[in-house]
Amino acid sequence: MDLRRGEPILVQDMAEPRGTSPESWTTDLVFERPGALRRAIKAGILNPLVNYFPAPILRLALRLLRSELAASNWTDPGGWRSMVISYDGERKRFADRLLCTLGTIPMALRNRRVLGARILARLIDASDQPAPHVLCLGAGPGHIITDALLQCRRREARATLVDLNADAFTYGRRLAAQKGTGDRVRFVQGDVRDVAGMLEQPPDVVKMLGICEYLSDEQVASIAATVARRMRRGAAMVFNSLSEAHGTDRFFRRVFRLQMIHRTPGHLQDLMRAAGFTDFSAHAEPLGVYHVIVGRKG
Repeated sequence: MDLRRGEPILVQDMAEPRGTSPESWTTDLVFERPGALRRAIKAGILNPLVNYFPAPILRLALRLLRSELAASNWTDPGGWRSMVISYDGERKRFADRLLCTLGTIPMALRNRRVLGARILARLIDASDQPAPHVLCLGAGPGHIITDALLQCRRREARATLVDLNADAFTYGRRLAAQKGTGDRVRFVQGDVRDVAGMLEQPPDVVKMLGICEYLSDEQVASIAATVARRMRRGAAMVFNSLSEAHGTDRFFRRVFRLQMIHRTPGHLQDLMRAAGFTDFSAHAEPLGVYHVIVGRKG
């Protein structure tokens, strides 16, 4: 797969002065938005069809059409390969072009990537540390943090990426080398629940985008509390909520066998607050599927 394809719109080198309000960080971003007719067709026709059509027939059709997105989720539900396919602008299979163009979740994922990268870039530039360090949990190949490192002005910033899947890092190293950030990222294979033993220094920013929806409340709280014990006061945690606004949860559960946990921003903030975070700000992507949330270590 060509790593140069399907890049979201990025605003390069636009970091604002330190101390600027988080509410102003994302006002100039360009997101994907479906038109009114497309929203009506999805809500009235497509979503009921895919949610209630017999799942075995839909799975068979996706196999016959050789959908890489479906196959990746059957092998590794919600894994990094399905994320890359959702991001990629040049999908090989007709089924994947259809799923990723018409599907609300893939569109919202691309919006979350743009939103998350901008917020991380701003946090890096606002850090009072001489060489800001970002810890990325469940990072996959690192698309979002690579985007953020390209956007921020702090060229001394570094990132540690933690994921269970070594294949994600093979792809991630190629991505970082191609983007020119290879010397600024470190890949660590491991379970995010064991993160305390992976930290060489206190992180200035922690990224948990894309993993909370696959973890229980207890797991989210435990990971957050473990990381919080190593963070400096005022350091930022970035995470996201997932709502049912995409309208196809039944399809994902029955056909993709993907079990996602939907939470409100307030619910996740309560979990993070119990772990020692405060001063939250929530930023919605325009489809209402994801909120990217920033909390500070109290």
